[in-house]
Amino acid sequence: MGSAVITARAAATFDPVGRSVATARAFVRDTLQGWGYTDIVDDAVVLTSELVTNAVVHAGTAADVLCLRTEHGVRVEVSDHYPEREIPLQSTGLDFGSPDREGGRGLLLCAALASRWGVEYTPAHKQVWFQLDLPERPVGIRSAGPLLPTDLLPVADDRVRVAVVQIDHSGSIAGWNDDAAFLFGHTAEQVTGKQLTDFTAWPQTPGTSTGIVDALQLSRWEGSYGIRGADGRTIPVYASHLRVRDTQGEPSTVCLLVRDHERAVLQSPVRAPVTDAGSENRKTDPFEVFIGSPAPDDLDGLLQRTVERARDMLDADSAFLLLATDDETELEVRATTGLPSARQRFARVPVEAGTGRYGSARMPAVHEDLTVVPGAVPLLSDTGMRSVVTVPLKVEGRLTGSLGVAAESPGRYTNEEALRLQFAADRIALAVESARLGELERLRRGSLSFLVEASDLLAGTLDRDQTLALMAQMTVPTLATWCAVYTIADQSSEPYLSYVLHEDEELIDGLKALLSKISPPDPVPTPGARVWAAPSKSAHEAALGASMRSLGRDHPDDLGSGMRTTLATAAAVGGETVVLPLVARNRVIGMLTLGKPSDDHFRQEILELAEDLSRRAALALDNARLYSERMAISQSLQRSLLPPGLPDVPNVEIEVIYRAAGEGNEVGGDFYDVFPIRDGAYGFAIGDVCGTGPEAAAVTGLARHALRLLAREGFGGPAVLERLNAAILDEGSRSRFLTLLYGELWPQEDGSALLKVVCAGHPLPLRLRQDGTVEAAAEPQPLLGVIEDLELYEQTVILDPGDVLLCVTDGVTERREGTRMLGDDGLADVLTGCTGLTAGAVAGRVLRAVERFAADPASDDMAILAMRVPEPPAV
Repeated sequence: MGSAVITARAAATFDPVGRSVATARAFVRDTLQGWGYTDIVDDAVVLTSELVTNAVVHAGTAADVLCLRTEHGVRVEVSDHYPEREIPLQSTGLDFGSPDREGGRGLLLCAALASRWGVEYTPAHKQVWFQLDLPERPVGIRSAGPLLPTDLLPVADDRVRVAVVQIDHSGSIAGWNDDAAFLFGHTAEQVTGKQLTDFTAWPQTPGTSTGIVDALQLSRWEGSYGIRGADGRTIPVYASHLRVRDTQGEPSTVCLLVRDHERAVLQSPVRAPVTDAGSENRKTDPFEVFIGSPAPDDLDGLLQRTVERARDMLDADSAFLLLATDDETELEVRATTGLPSARQRFARVPVEAGTGRYGSARMPAVHEDLTVVPGAVPLLSDTGMRSVVTVPLKVEGRLTGSLGVAAESPGRYTNEEALRLQFAADRIALAVESARLGELERLRRGSLSFLVEASDLLAGTLDRDQTLALMAQMTVPTLATWCAVYTIADQSSEPYLSYVLHEDEELIDGLKALLSKISPPDPVPTPGARVWAAPSKSAHEAALGASMRSLGRDHPDDLGSGMRTTLATAAAVGGETVVLPLVARNRVIGMLTLGKPSDDHFRQEILELAEDLSRRAALALDNARLYSERMAISQSLQRSLLPPGLPDVPNVEIEVIYRAAGEGNEVGGDFYDVFPIRDGAYGFAIGDVCGTGPEAAAVTGLARHALRLLAREGFGGPAVLERLNAAILDEGSRSRFLTLLYGELWPQEDGSALLKVVCAGHPLPLRLRQDGTVEAAAEPQPLLGVIEDLELYEQTVILDPGDVLLCVTDGVTERREGTRMLGDDGLADVLTGCTGLTAGAVAGRVLRAVERFAADPASDDMAILAMRVPEPPAV
């Protein structure tokens, strides 16, 4: 504080619990009011509240608060003990971000409200300090009022007497001045050590106003009551109370008392509220009196403000608020203060009487000691709270919730506090119900939008793995922190862990390992979510084991990566875990498992939304399964229609390229085959059945197997095709016409190859000579499957060394780009440039030419068969 002289100091340390923030506010308020610095109390309390919140809530450490007084103002220092803090680089400038964001808001307020402020770092703690200067005023003037005529001034006795009474922390009278003795007739010796309540007549209405005990606990209070004099009469007085702290830290209250008709001596001017034009006569809203103004716009903010005000109103250690479900059979925890709210949030308990239930939810109730009646308020189990008062929230006679406050000591509350709390609950109930209904409407609209989008995504794929991934990605993090999908192949199979997802990708492997070690949930077809305790229990046991192993280390804090993963996984799955069955076509095909981190619960609305999603996901997953099964069967049957492999023909290179049109098709209407007939002779065929798909593939199988069988029976080419024609016609209405190029190949001793071919309605084979000329190697003849009496003939072709015979289906020659078509001439031009290439290179060049001819995918099956007689090696 530079050269400023410190005239007083006050310090306190606050534990890292939620209620410490309110305690720190009270400490700073009492300290500054005791020093007479009321002008800067509000700003100091706001700044202290934010900085202590950062320490005890966000950093999770104790907070040290030090108040230093000077003649010009006050300096407040707030320190925490969080060594693992990144020190910001001041050279980059300070960026506090949005005021709505938790992080940095305290520093933003310091910059806005404080005269000076700063941040100091050490290896062990961080300290934020701010200084508030007193406003400058002319000497001797505290405040000024309007100039009034003498006849309008308040009337007082010749001597105005102000009784000064000091009350210690127990409520006993510790000081009694001469004016008090004159006004009330009791000497200081007669009253010292006695309770002030023995001499007061407090005109309060139980449950609707502040009592004398409460007034003495407040930092500042003004009002009227009575003092019983020595003669037994009650003397109306006006009092101003100020709570102070002595040098030893003990609190006491100084009461200044005057006769009630002389209240102008002590009464503070009434601070008129800011009103809109035309609203000067508006009455104060009891809701705003309790909740404050402006009221929070959102339900969670309203509920949190409610529990904090309720706790402060009864000087409690904690407070909680529960909302009733639509059927009013259960209460759901929605806001707490001073309690482990993360563990309790959205937890549900029944309303009616019985073990573990709120037996008095519909009526105010006071429990003087919860250890006598264990389980009377399940929310407070194992929290250290001993006494509690609960009151219902009701709207039009209907139970909408429950508000309660609790203290760590027994016997703190009486029926009087219950009436006061009920009065506050009545003021807030309608606003809470209105905000709750608004939240439900927004949630329903969001749920409908979510389900519509989910349905569209799930309907857009028939891939099983992609469906599993979509299921998990739609639930994390929208509905849950982590998700696991179990699938069941058939009724006799055990559930299999198929997919795991966590919102933190680094925890997925640890989560998967944990779930793999425990038995999967039972595949129960009962609809709805059911709690599954195994993951949380297993994670807790693993974390406990890891912690025990760390105790034996020389440096327990030096944990290995495996142990850190175990502890992180335990925290990730330590909350509530639920299982929803995936039921499709009256069969359980899997389970959808959703989980929360440590001490967290699911809201019922979220579970209902997850149940709707599980029904849609189950049907999509089963559709994907059926599609995969049928695709596997189809592909297996199609593969059976393809030749097992190409034979090794002496002195002849053979290459085949086959492409079936349509997604998932391996075989269509086009087919090929190369097979040995007998020693030294080989058969080859390339054909095209009318159409595509399964019907064409059926004729493909008939043709390929018939060709092999007839050729090996010794029939020549024309006879083979004539008998195949009869077989196709015998199929009746299922028959398809067929174009076919069939031939027989005999490698010759001189290095050439002899071919005998029959071209039945098929694109003509092309022969490429060594000099680059291309010519047709056969003549066209009638196709198969149309007329009964065919008269076919075969033609002989000699392939000299270096010659190539190219056979294709019409999927090659009829390749189109708009009105252009590749055609026979285009194919011949491609083949002309293949001189000297191997059979494989020729087939590959033709395929590339076809693919480049048009940008769109091929709409017809395509087969390419290339045969080449290699040139003899140079001598």
